[in-house]
Amino acid sequence: MSEPAAQLWFGRTVHRREQPFVRSFSYRIAMLGLDIDRLDEADTLSSLFSVGRGNAISFRTTDHGARNPSVPLRLWAEARFAEAGVDIGSGAIRLITFPRVLGYGFAPISVWLGHGPDGAVRAALYEVHNTFGETHTYIHALSAGARHAQAAKEFFVSPFFDVSGTYRFALRIGRNRMELVVENFGANGRAHLASMVLRPRALNSAAILRWLVSIPISGLGVLIAINWQALKLWLKGARYRVKSEQRVRRTTLVVPEEDPIRAREDLRKRA
Repeated sequence: MSEPAAQLWFGRTVHRREQPFVRSFSYRIAMLGLDIDRLDEADTLSSLFSVGRGNAISFRTTDHGARNPSVPLRLWAEARFAEAGVDIGSGAIRLITFPRVLGYGFAPISVWLGHGPDGAVRAALYEVHNTFGETHTYIHALSAGARHAQAAKEFFVSPFFDVSGTYRFALRIGRNRMELVVENFGANGRAHLASMVLRPRALNSAAILRWLVSIPISGLGVLIAINWQALKLWLKGARYRVKSEQRVRRTTLVVPEEDPIRAREDLRKRA
């Protein structure tokens, strides 16, 4: 059975700061999953969901990828996969992201899944946004034998963390579950961990109405929650760092942790 053109994904995100003090919080979250080649079909699934125009829940192609209407999402994603040496052929590309809710939205992270013609996921893109309007993409070629992978941190995400150290990624994908764990390591060990666990549901008007009533962190709420947690960190004494200039390179390869030689070489080149 083929996957639907669009789904809703419900779950929870957990964040844990471990240096210089311990603090954690979690929220329920709701996300949208789309087959980027079937947006016209997705647009017909509910009167409360639209592609390219405002609605209770909506998706705009210019919020992602090249952010240029003349560059199709698939063309942009295939070029990123190619940077990691991955060719998905005619396979589907599915994007799981935070949509706009009542016209507003902010996607701190979006996960692109590149499937081969056999349906297996061959690569993932972690498209990260910060609150300064910038974006960076981490490219993860998925190896069957590698549970974890790592990459140099090259993007300013939070004023309470330096743009240094490494990320460690663990992505697990099943038909009825997706889990992503991102650990942030600095000179003194692990400084922060973020995770999200999501399960899919059919996209229909009833599910969207339940979403709007029950999930507080949607649309503009995502941005409000980020700033609220930042204020709490500042009040607790976390050191504020002035935003650094965004680096010219806007993509970073994620390297299998089981290949330590390549990992060290890649991280050294990007240091």
